[in-house]
Amino acid sequence: MASAGPLRSPRRPPSSIQIHALDNLRFIRETMERATAFTAISGWGLIAVGLTALGAAVLAWRKPPSRWLTIWLVEALLSFAIAAAATVRKARSARMPLFSMPARRFALSFSPPMAVGAILTLVLHRAAQWDVIPGMWMLLYGTGIVTGGAFSIRVVPFLGLCFMALGTLTLFLPPSWGCPMMAAGFGGLHLVFGTLIVRRYGG
Repeated sequence: MASAGPLRSPRRPPSSIQIHALDNLRFIRETMERATAFTAISGWGLIAVGLTALGAAVLAWRKPPSRWLTIWLVEALLSFAIAAAATVRKARSARMPLFSMPARRFALSFSPPMAVGAILTLVLHRAAQWDVIPGMWMLLYGTGIVTGGAFSIRVVPFLGLCFMALGTLTLFLPPSWGCPMMAAGFGGLHLVFGTLIVRRYGG
């Protein structure tokens, strides 16, 4: 007569103690992430920046190089003001310190590529190399987002990588693609990732 195999006890559903422990672990992990990451990136701010960038692309379409550059420089200043105001508002509403260590690390990592972009813009303007500017802007902006995003929420570095890819592609496209690619990058990517941040990270 064949002997019966070892009996396996049926799996029991997790007890309330186990569920409570998992909730505590999740809370601790999220708290540690907030303490080490700059979470005041405003999705609504990115959406507003995306909309103004699309407006700038429409205004700059088929304009002479000097006029085109002026429009986009004004847009850059406007975008910075919008993003800064939205970040301050989100930090205050969430009672987060605006000048915390993660915020300072984000700013210090983001700033050098922006400074390089400003210097190269001046050099390319003096050399009348207008066609290089759109790809260079997106490539360096994406670099700043990636390096700063290392101290922010997880989705931010992916935004930077998308900008870097788009900027690299733009550098190899015909010059007539510059303005549409700027619209796709500074307009489209900001709208997509801004909406994602609003839905997943609270505005």
